[in-house]
Amino acid sequence: MKFETYHISRAVKENLNGLGFKRPTDIQYKAIPSILKGEDVLAVAQTGTGKTGAFAIPLIDMIQRSKRSKRVTGIRCLVMVPTRELAAQIGTVFDQLSKKTRVRTLAIHGGVDQDPQIRQLVKGVDVLVATPGRMFDLIHQGIVRLGNLDFLVLDEADQMLDLGFIEDIKAVKKRLKKKHQTLFFSATINRRIKKLAFSQVKSNAIRIQISPDDPVSKNVSHFVISVQMDDKRFFLRRFINDHPEDRILVFVRTRVRAERVSNALKRGGIDSFTLHGEKDQEQRTRVMAAYKAGEKNILIATDVSARGIDIPGIEYVINYDLPEAAENYVHRVGRTGRGRSKGTAVTFCSEEEKDRLDQIQAFLNKRIETIPVGKKEYRDTQRFSGAEQSIQDLIQEQEAWEKKKKKRKKKR
Repeated sequence: MKFETYHISRAVKENLNGLGFKRPTDIQYKAIPSILKGEDVLAVAQTGTGKTGAFAIPLIDMIQRSKRSKRVTGIRCLVMVPTRELAAQIGTVFDQLSKKTRVRTLAIHGGVDQDPQIRQLVKGVDVLVATPGRMFDLIHQGIVRLGNLDFLVLDEADQMLDLGFIEDIKAVKKRLKKKHQTLFFSATINRRIKKLAFSQVKSNAIRIQISPDDPVSKNVSHFVISVQMDDKRFFLRRFINDHPEDRILVFVRTRVRAERVSNALKRGGIDSFTLHGEKDQEQRTRVMAAYKAGEKNILIATDVSARGIDIPGIEYVINYDLPEAAENYVHRVGRTGRGRSKGTAVTFCSEEEKDRLDQIQAFLNKRIETIPVGKKEYRDTQRFSGAEQSIQDLIQEQEAWEKKKKKRKKKR
């Protein structure tokens, strides 16, 4: 079935065609009809399968059909998301799909000046994509009003609920008119979160689950390499040198390690970007734009980038450190193999991380293929990467990082 045959407005069809979207993905095929019927939906689907389009397409169409002019009478749709980067990305999707329609969209989040956002809100918007912090700030200022809301969407619903936003969600729903439609979308969900989610939708809500036995897209191949913690930087440097033209996203556990790994690569002549919570929003936005533009092929990030970010052309995701929570593995590796593209996820697992690897494999319901590394190859990788000098370098990097951190605290 093609989008051309759907009962959606001509302008939305033209936008889909312009973006190269001819046929719906599985989650879009199952979710769009239910949303168009006005049903509440709780949808769980693998990362990279088009979840944003699954709710954006029907919502834009319904708002477009109900408007006779470009005049805005209040926010009709609110999309709540857990991170700033995700708010910006989903806002872009809504912008692309609402071109040449009467629908006005806006994404707001913290970390940037609120005045331009307020000016847009005063002009009027139909669809608001927002992080909770900035949204409630503007609600308290009387700028954001939700009395006309027809549609409430929670994207990455599991994280929203797991982070304790359930009270915020309840507070939002109290402001809405009695008859409204609620949509929950996520890549992963556990029993506790599912119970919370169902407490906020109608009793006859539609449940959609795509590939429940494997939460990761079949387009992603998984591998694990046993590497001692102190040797991971050598294997990463060699991997990058073996794939000089490929776009690679590297996930680490902490902000400090992101900078440390970036510096280790720099010593080997490899430039990389870093993305973590220590950077302000302007820096994070600039890094994402430069990485997408291909200014550098390597991005080293903490889990701030694991949720929902769609960066075209990432061939490899490297789990330099294993994530604390098994479900975060799904969101990390979902940055590759998106849509119909193929991707590869490689995990560096140390002895002390094997319990986490077991938890991830249990969560995936399958074992991850191990790439064997012989003693000679292991030693060659260390020599190839200049292992003999790196321990002292790491100590110096850590000291330099701590000094910078203290200076920043003093300035604040």
